[in-house]
Amino acid sequence: MFKKGAQKEKILVVDDEPAVIMIISKYLEHKGYDVITATNGEEALAKALNDKPDLVLLDSRMPVMDGWEMLKRLRKHQGLNNIPVIMVTALCEAKDVTTASNLGIEDYITKPFDPTGLVEKVNQALKSKHKRKITCDKS
Repeated sequence: MFKKGAQKEKILVVDDEPAVIMIISKYLEHKGYDVITATNGEEALAKALNDKPDLVLLDSRMPVMDGWEMLKRLRKHQGLNNIPVIMVTALCEAKDVTTASNLGIEDYITKPFDPTGLVEKVNQALKSKHKRKITCDKS
């Protein structure tokens, strides 16, 4: 996937469930991505500031700082405010999708998800500079 000497794209995976982090990380690393992980929004924001990921996969419900608050704070940081974010969450109510869309997310995937479909959406998000219509997608 990557040429020799090419820098891998970094993806920050944020979820409070270790099994979810493990599954997503495994699939992304297999596809050649560099994966950074965090278990809550506060940790994720610190890692985003330090590591400057190319994309964030973000759960909404987490301890310490939830995904919504993390996303709001991320959008306030110069240089980080345009990082594509894909929500990966169990929430699929219209208000959640609307909130996510208003915060400028790239896509919205509901749990449980197909890891292969998630990787495809990651690939698309990294290639695309245009926003797509947000819907609840059971990838």
